[in-house]
Amino acid sequence: MDDLEQVKTILETTLLTAQEPLPVAELCKVFDGEIGADTLRRLLEDLRASWQGRGVELVSVSSGWRFQTKPEFQRYLDRLNPQKPPKYSRAVLETLAIIAYRQPVTRGDIENIRGVSVSPGLLKALEGRGWIDVVGHREVPGRPALYSTTRAFLDDLGLRSLDELPPLDDLGSLVEGLEQPSLDIVASTADQDHSAGSPPAIPEEDGQPKGSHALEPSPVTG
Repeated sequence: MDDLEQVKTILETTLLTAQEPLPVAELCKVFDGEIGADTLRRLLEDLRASWQGRGVELVSVSSGWRFQTKPEFQRYLDRLNPQKPPKYSRAVLETLAIIAYRQPVTRGDIENIRGVSVSPGLLKALEGRGWIDVVGHREVPGRPALYSTTRAFLDDLGLRSLDELPPLDDLGSLVEGLEQPSLDIVASTADQDHSAGSPPAIPEEDGQPKGSHALEPSPVTG
């Protein structure tokens, strides 16, 4: 395929109709291997530049490339489908932040850091939301599960990697990102992950106090 403008039009059409971010390797399949990955990356950057100044932008996130509504225009779309953005308790956000910044961690690690017991239901709900997953087990008695964040977590924050997380002392940026995830031009990330219904409710209550509620104690240890 020699016409690069046509290739860009095909890329644009593919991404506008995709229900989830598409990595370059997947986009290569659209062209049956006729277009190399490096060429596609260059054309994607050209396409991103051509959409600047519009209400929709082309972005690269952890799972690939997608079109999404710019945050400043989301409030207008919300008028067509008014829904209150999810509000997460301090317990939920602290638990998620600990996993994001200290991963992989066990439930016991989280409890040691937060100073309170962590409800198993909270962790299960975060798993159901697609933000965390069990990635292994610590080789100690009981072999507790190790939790890490997922690509979906990064996608909902509009990030490509954990390196792009805000500094831990700027937890407000993380909270804002999670309470108002970026929207894909076709459907919200929540709808993509839970097309059969609403995202699972996340318990808000802590367990019994075990100490202080400080988010930054000594580092997680074995």
